[in-house]
Amino acid sequence: MIQELLNYFNPLDHLELWLAIAFLIAFFMSQSAFPAIFNVAEAKHLMDEPTSRSTHSEKTPTLGGISIYLSLVVVITTVGALLDTKILLLLLGGLTILFFLGLKDDLLILSPKKKFFGQLLAAGLLIVFTDTRILGLSGLLGITILPYWFSVTLTLFVYILLINAFNLIDGVDGLAGTLALISSAAFTFIFITIKDVSMATIAIGLIGALLPFLRLNFSKTNKIFMGDTGSMIIGFLLAFFVVKFINYSQTHQGSEFYNSAPVLAFAIVFFPLLDTLRIFLIRVLIHKKSPFVADRNHLHHRFLQLGFTHIRTTVCIVCINAIIILLSYFLRDIDIHIQFVLMLVIGSLLYSVFFIWNWLSINFSGSKAFKHTVD
Repeated sequence: MIQELLNYFNPLDHLELWLAIAFLIAFFMSQSAFPAIFNVAEAKHLMDEPTSRSTHSEKTPTLGGISIYLSLVVVITTVGALLDTKILLLLLGGLTILFFLGLKDDLLILSPKKKFFGQLLAAGLLIVFTDTRILGLSGLLGITILPYWFSVTLTLFVYILLINAFNLIDGVDGLAGTLALISSAAFTFIFITIKDVSMATIAIGLIGALLPFLRLNFSKTNKIFMGDTGSMIIGFLLAFFVVKFINYSQTHQGSEFYNSAPVLAFAIVFFPLLDTLRIFLIRVLIHKKSPFVADRNHLHHRFLQLGFTHIRTTVCIVCINAIIILLSYFLRDIDIHIQFVLMLVIGSLLYSVFFIWNWLSINFSGSKAFKHTVD
């Protein structure tokens, strides 16, 4: 009888209940995993030691990504059984590859070459076996349909870029996690709109997995970091959402996002991409060094130098990114090139406004007390 019910059950007919179940499973799985993670981290001394680049001063566990991974595994293997199992199985495979790579890097340090190879493997599995790739750019820059080899190369680049972008921005409390939360919420809305239940389920599952982590990541007494394990999993998932969204829009010309998907997807992950591009240009063009050498030139470091606390830095960055997402959504019906230019200009200006104001205050009022007004 149960089998008959499952055969005729359609999640779309009970979408609110379905997504609520996925969210609750992820939330409680994540919540229940943390006591064990703290116990293991303390017993085995698996802590992040503060260095000259650190924005914290105490030893902190770095295994928060384990709870995110476990939550997603449980969601995929339970409620996911009634969804697009081929895609979800391959997605789980990619997540597992990155989970073990990130875990080894958090515990023992992994070479960049091995991480890069693992990221290519995880992304390649999804691209080759599901043929989920960026087929075109809706006419942006005159590009409609891409040749197969270029489509695969561009899709791989998006995966590698976003995986490492989320790794790079994980520098202050709550920033990577909260940006991922906002991005997941945006993709949940989009996938519900286009009736992609499988992707909406995973997106809302990621929200459920992130909330318990963020509570501890913001905590002053029981803090934990997501580590490379968490940042790579999150970057990989959001990259998959970006590719899946653009792919759907390109294959469904009647979609309301057909003429805006590339720009809207870019807007959702605007800050990680902006900060990554900025940091690479600074390292290569100004400091004449490898773009992979760590420093304190990220935008979140600049906010801290202005006197912002970790929480205020995160809130400002996330709120600006939310504004960019909403702006791109409401402008989705105009010419795609205008959408793209407006997003770049307005987004860059919004992230620059605090630094411009500080420069004006110093040079025209003689005041260097911006940090006191913030605190």
